[in-house]
Amino acid sequence: MTTVIKIFGFLAVCALSLIPAKKALHMFQQNRYEFYRYTSWLFRKSNFRPSLTLILILFFLLVGNVLKGDLGILLCSIAALAYAWKLYQDEKKQDYVKPLVYTARVKRQIVFLTVLSVLVYLLFYRLRPCLGFCAALLLPYLLIYPMAALTLPLEKAVRQHYENEARKILKESPQLKKIGITGSFGKTSVKNIVGDLLNEHYYTLKTPASYNTPMGITRTVREYLKPTHQVFVCEMGADHVGEISYLMDFVKPTYGMVTSIGPQHLNTFGSLENIIKEKMQAIEKLPADGVGILNVDNPYIRDYPLENKVRTVTVGIHNTDADIVGKDIDYGENGSTFKAVIKGKEYAYETELLGENNVMNCLLAIALALEMGITPEETRKYLKEVRPIEHRLQKKIINGYRFLDNAFNSNPVGCRQSLDVLERMSGKRVIVTPGLIDLGGSEYQENKAFGAYMKGKADFVILVGELEKEALLEGLKESGYPEEQILCVNSEKEAFGYIYTRFTPSDTILLENDLPDAFLK
Repeated sequence: MTTVIKIFGFLAVCALSLIPAKKALHMFQQNRYEFYRYTSWLFRKSNFRPSLTLILILFFLLVGNVLKGDLGILLCSIAALAYAWKLYQDEKKQDYVKPLVYTARVKRQIVFLTVLSVLVYLLFYRLRPCLGFCAALLLPYLLIYPMAALTLPLEKAVRQHYENEARKILKESPQLKKIGITGSFGKTSVKNIVGDLLNEHYYTLKTPASYNTPMGITRTVREYLKPTHQVFVCEMGADHVGEISYLMDFVKPTYGMVTSIGPQHLNTFGSLENIIKEKMQAIEKLPADGVGILNVDNPYIRDYPLENKVRTVTVGIHNTDADIVGKDIDYGENGSTFKAVIKGKEYAYETELLGENNVMNCLLAIALALEMGITPEETRKYLKEVRPIEHRLQKKIINGYRFLDNAFNSNPVGCRQSLDVLERMSGKRVIVTPGLIDLGGSEYQENKAFGAYMKGKADFVILVGELEKEALLEGLKESGYPEEQILCVNSEKEAFGYIYTRFTPSDTILLENDLPDAFLK
């Protein structure tokens, strides 16, 4: 009977660790499989239940020392299984913003984590059964580190294999016109607008969604690029030094664009100077016969001392010395109108896209389309047919209520411009936001300024989560925003529940930024 009890006890140890291990993997994925981000999350917010965890640890140690043998293991097992069941039930009730995605990488991690966990828990369990139960409570989040270290060589090999295949496919497509688009913000919107404009003339492939990493681009090339494609529009993202340079060497585009530069990902870039230099590699690394498209309203782009003598086309709204200038901008509930001055001639445009930020995105796309042989008259026609970009100031109806979905636009400039759009909407104007993240040392001040900017733009403010609440509230308070028109909630689900009971379908709700679960609590 002793052997059966011991086996039963060890199975209870493993069961106790299952939900914490799943949560650890989930958060590791949401933190981009990076030790730095995961560690920051782990120390910012514990996922343990301190009081109950401490009680259980004391219980296991007490029972293990007082009731040695089968009875002690049995009592610990019952307590462990009861708590494991509670964790499972709690997990089922969780309404995650971004659930764990079981990619091939995660499946490999599960195999390694399972083997590693069994070995570690078995070691503790054989020393003393009570230590095995304690380990199952304390170690799941920490075992991510050795698991990730063990799988790193395998992940590098898998990534390199697929990337080599993608490089070969691109090399075997010499007639393919390749476009690289980067920027601190706006790159996904511009990519989609460019793709829609060019697709009227060329069989065009664009990287889907936010596939802007080496693996995302690799997947796009391997799975979607066909010999019949004439143009490849490639979004290039970066949050570390060297990543744009790497992607430029990978894709080798002839056309490069920098949509904007700002203090995004300061935690990983280290400085604004690093961001500027890295983003501008999209122009610096173009071939001699290439063309660069630049937003010269952005001072970091305008003032950058470009070393590559490649031909550039500049675009501006406030900078009237640009090659293409936007003017007479107007926008409301149904879209935007503007004029573009191209080679001294004015062209009037209409689009469903909202706000000045989207007008700049349109102008950048128009500039590129003109370089690709599309006439200004054709761009006017095609731009009318461009649909709003998903989650980027996208007007939509949810359960009969009118929303401005700006969930994927999380930079200080874009957030303020979304409030400018909200200001022009009819009915009561509501903003739902968790604030801005990844801004390094300026994060508090940027969120404080964001909160202050809400006055006069929004009639009601709903703040989600704890991370940036203090800074946002300070900005709101200093601006004189009425306290009774501010609500703080823990989740988007709570926010939506309040909206559906307090406001009407004639009101407008701005959803500004959509943080993953790792940042909300």
